Amino acid sequence: MANEKFETVGAYFTSFSEDIQHGLASIRDTIKKSVPQAEEVLSYQLPAFKYHGMLIYYSAYKSHYSISFPPPFKVFEVFKEHLLPYQMSKTTVQFPMDKPLPLELIGEMAKYRANENIESENKKKKK
Repeated sequence: MANEKFETVGAYFTSFSEDIQHGLASIRDTIKKSVPQAEEVLSYQLPAFKYHGMLIYYSAYKSHYSISFPPPFKVFEVFKEHLLPYQMSKTTVQFPMDKPLPLELIGEMAKYRANENIESENKKKKK
């Protein structure tokens, strides 16, 4: 998969086994339900959603799923207590594949990020 160039989100999904595709679909469905107006796109060869700017990226790796947010954002600050069990970087949180996906948490973070994007856009319009 490392050198594959994907044309669609579907092509990205089918590069994984069925069980991993199921996890990716669960993440995608959760984001769609949480921010129904968001547009699904492929960006940087990863599935992502846009809503008043880039909203969230999601992906799969050997032993975890990741969700990433383009900076700047406060999502990790706001949900810090809920994210303690997970490995994180500055922009990404990893969810181990051997544990249930925290879909409610992912949905809440997507909603929060959507509101951040709207606020950021409104600030730009006022300038």
